[in-house]
Amino acid sequence: MPALSKRAASLGTENAFVVLAEVNALIRSGKDVISFCIGQPDFPTPTHIQDAAVAAIRGGKHGYTPSAGIDELRAAAAASMSKLRGIDIAPDEVVVGAGAKPFIAYAIASVTDYGAGDEVIFPVPGFPIYESQCLANGAVPVGLPLRESRKFALDPDELASRITPKTRLLILNTPHNPTGGLLTGQDLQAIAEVLRRHEQVWVYADEIYSKLVYRDENSSGEFTSIAALPGMRERTIISDGASKTYAMTGWRIGFTANKALAPVFTRWITNTESCATQISQWAAVQALNGPQDEADAMRERFRSRRDLIVRLLNAVPGFRCAAPGGAFYAWPNVTEACARIGAADSEELRRRLLHEAGVAVLADIHFGPRVQGDGQHIRFSYAASETAIEAGVGRIADFIKRNSRKPQT
Repeated sequence: MPALSKRAASLGTENAFVVLAEVNALIRSGKDVISFCIGQPDFPTPTHIQDAAVAAIRGGKHGYTPSAGIDELRAAAAASMSKLRGIDIAPDEVVVGAGAKPFIAYAIASVTDYGAGDEVIFPVPGFPIYESQCLANGAVPVGLPLRESRKFALDPDELASRITPKTRLLILNTPHNPTGGLLTGQDLQAIAEVLRRHEQVWVYADEIYSKLVYRDENSSGEFTSIAALPGMRERTIISDGASKTYAMTGWRIGFTANKALAPVFTRWITNTESCATQISQWAAVQALNGPQDEADAMRERFRSRRDLIVRLLNAVPGFRCAAPGGAFYAWPNVTEACARIGAADSEELRRRLLHEAGVAVLADIHFGPRVQGDGQHIRFSYAASETAIEAGVGRIADFIKRNSRKPQT
């Protein structure tokens, strides 16, 4: 058989889908599994959005669209992103794609040269596709640790220490997957101050969870984008989409905004997917322009679920979980729990939870190397029902108690 390329061999994956396939296989075999492994809302897409898609189908809107997307969606996305971030984004700065994920690759390919040693700084732990696409596009991935002591907000001094003349792109993700951490306005001001000393560095602002920020005693509930800070707008690629806010993961609609790169991203789409599906684009127009009641209600349910899962996890022996500021992920420290049951690390704990307790989660190593000194973590997606959260965490608590080693005398 002919050989594969080094690029194909180096391409990574998203382990949430790998674990989900394992979970589905176990369920098919008759195993009872409660899953917290996949990051997608469990709510149906709101009816008025579904109706817009049906109207598009019945109206004959079946063909290609411009690669950058239909004018109506570019305008709706521009208005939505502008309002949330407090800046003016023009429709011609917006490009629509088949989900937000492809723009990670398009951005890296657009600002780095293959094999030239150009560097991309990205958060660790972080969405695994960041590093995967760096390698696939011949860039040098540079991990930047997010520490529990900083509520998983990156340290500006550590960022400054990692920027070199070869740095071309910084990836910021707020609210953050997998920790649920949130970059505050103060955090972003400090990051911007570092970046102003390095004019060659673009910023990829992965803000797909921007409308899932929670108000509590530690947070105003307001989202802040680095693009809104002085000197940051032109060099920031704003990435957002419909998937998380409107329960539209399978509709595959994402959008980015950057004036200089919009024509480049449009050419990438022409070269790859041609365009996002027209039917989904019309549905997304209705999502952005139509009633927001159901989206607001989903956000409130996620906030309630966050409070529930954090309370329950902190009652599990050996678990310690801070309340995340946004998204729908909990990232408990399970170092003590691993020691209690004799698990070597979080990955062994994950496997045992799946096969012995019937609960599916992800381990920290699915999001990059562990941050030195921060111990062991696992990720829960609380985009699951309150019943599932109570039952699943209950199973985990029983498992830990049942398997805890007796103290040595």
